[in-house]
Amino acid sequence: MDDLRVGNWVVTPSLNSISSLGRTTRLEPKVMEVLVCLAQHPGDTVSKEQLFQAVWPRTVVTEDVLKRCIAELRRAFDDDARDPRVIETISKRGYRLVAPVTAGSATPAPTESVINDSIVVLPFVNMSADPEHEYFADGITEEIIDALAQIQELHVVARSSAFSFKGKHIDLRIVGEQLNVRTVLEGSVRRADNRLRITAQLVSAVDGYHLWSEHYDREMKDVFAIQEEIAQAIVQRLKISFPWGTKNLVSPRTPNLEAYESYLKGHALLYKRGPAITRALACCQRAVDLDPDYALAWAGLADCYTTLCWYGFVDPRSFMPKGIEAARHAVALDSSLAEAHCALALAALIGARNTAEAEHEFLCALQLNPKYIPALCWYGILYLQYSEGRLAEGMEQARLALTADPLSAYAHAIYALTCTVAGKTGEGVEVSRRAVQLDPESWLANGVLQAALLVNGQFEASVAAGEATLAMSGRHPWPMAWLVVALAEWGKATEADAVYGEMQARVRREYVTPTVLAIAACAVAREDEAIRYAREAYEIRDPNYLQLSRYFPMASRLYRYPRFCEIIAQMGRSEWLQDRPPLTATQEPRAQE
Repeated sequence: MDDLRVGNWVVTPSLNSISSLGRTTRLEPKVMEVLVCLAQHPGDTVSKEQLFQAVWPRTVVTEDVLKRCIAELRRAFDDDARDPRVIETISKRGYRLVAPVTAGSATPAPTESVINDSIVVLPFVNMSADPEHEYFADGITEEIIDALAQIQELHVVARSSAFSFKGKHIDLRIVGEQLNVRTVLEGSVRRADNRLRITAQLVSAVDGYHLWSEHYDREMKDVFAIQEEIAQAIVQRLKISFPWGTKNLVSPRTPNLEAYESYLKGHALLYKRGPAITRALACCQRAVDLDPDYALAWAGLADCYTTLCWYGFVDPRSFMPKGIEAARHAVALDSSLAEAHCALALAALIGARNTAEAEHEFLCALQLNPKYIPALCWYGILYLQYSEGRLAEGMEQARLALTADPLSAYAHAIYALTCTVAGKTGEGVEVSRRAVQLDPESWLANGVLQAALLVNGQFEASVAAGEATLAMSGRHPWPMAWLVVALAEWGKATEADAVYGEMQARVRREYVTPTVLAIAACAVAREDEAIRYAREAYEIRDPNYLQLSRYFPMASRLYRYPRFCEIIAQMGRSEWLQDRPPLTATQEPRAQE
């Protein structure tokens, strides 16, 4: 049977797959046959006998086998038998496909939706004997992505979406379909002492045809030259015009290979977040010690300091000044780096509280690299929304990040959060669920789902999501505070007090960001404690102060306290004191312009 569409899903019987919004699920052959049989009679009840005859014509099977196939289909489509959107059970008779069925191609024609000059660089496979060299293979992959992304005529899939296929053996046609690209670059890296072997091949995602392949046996010192040769080969094979005489795509940022390796390792660890940031900090510090003029490593070092402070892992009084200094040094060394300007923008916003400098640096970063995901996300949620209340603009920046990185759980989570802050709570819940589907182990994605459910008034579901987030985050203070708010709103005062008591107990043993303590104290009606924590956040320059913004839904109740409003005025954020109705599940206010 030809490819077809069931609702928003593309069904490809030849590959036993269904796909939607960048997500592909493989079905067992008999499960696909059941779906095809139902799709041949859309809207009609298909009896169990018809299904048995179509799928198991010469085999005797029990009804339980058919039920299992239907259950598998519902699981794949995220369908609910109690409220079916795809497959409805007709009691004692059979099943009915209620979703609309249309003819459709799983691989769209190039003139329709696939971008003609488009590519995804899949993570190069580490073939080295030492598994520790995984970061090196990842680093080479990312640098080739960055090199190709400079070409305006070429659409290049962003890192997170490309890396979502890491370690998976998926038909390249499915990769092309999910990411809407025509070509795929894949390769491997083998390293032994000072020798390096890199293989690369360019494949058509439409038909699997090999367009180009090459292998490179060189010394480590040639690693940048190899990346340049690969990038040039791709551009020439795709017949894209590029002024080679005036600019190389790969610019070595340091002549020190040891510093380069240390930075790559730190960069990979920084992506992991959580406790890995401390190890990333050590790697980036070593990189700048080895080469004090390595601007990219200084930007990475700044991001390590600021993210440690933002996530509340360290006391900002000791670490944030170092982050600001490292970011300024990165920009001074190389003002052409989007990474450096973005690092300074974040440090200026959450550390120095200099909103004018933050906006200037964010815009510089985005001018240099309009698809730089951290800049789009941080500018959208932290500056435009939390700081300035420009809610619609913040959503748009996050939407751009999601468009550039369509399979990124992080981009989905940030966009979901911007929707929630802007009062689009239903969309916030829907998109945050997608973020969790993309990366079930991401505590940030789960935490955003927890917050979105809370603001949407789904307190019981928010509590359940909060418990899951706490388990995978090491009981991070953010989801703990949101749990206190949800329990209090749900009328579970005793449980809310218990969680708040746990937060207070932790303060006696370790640093806990006072901003979230203030929000939690307010939720359990401890006004004096809420004011004390809010004042502490002001005095120590807590980077989380942006979560005290009137535009952040969890903080809205604090503005009922006159003493809290005095602290906000002392912060120099009198604009946050302007009257604004609270966000609720039933009220979606007009976005602030």
